[in-house]
Amino acid sequence: MVCTVDGASGLCLGCYRTLGEIAEWSRMGEENRQKIMQELPSRAERIDPKLR
Repeated sequence: MVCTVDGASGLCLGCYRTLGEIAEWSRMGEENRQKIMQELPSRAERIDPKLR
């Protein structure tokens, strides 16, 4: 899958992670991944509804 990032929010339109989070994901510890995963649903609100 290829990420498409919303310029205004800086979040991927598919997974709601930032480019930095995506880049570090494979090296990130499980605790950090879980923290991010818990935040993802609320991040959708930061993206213009027209783009979702």
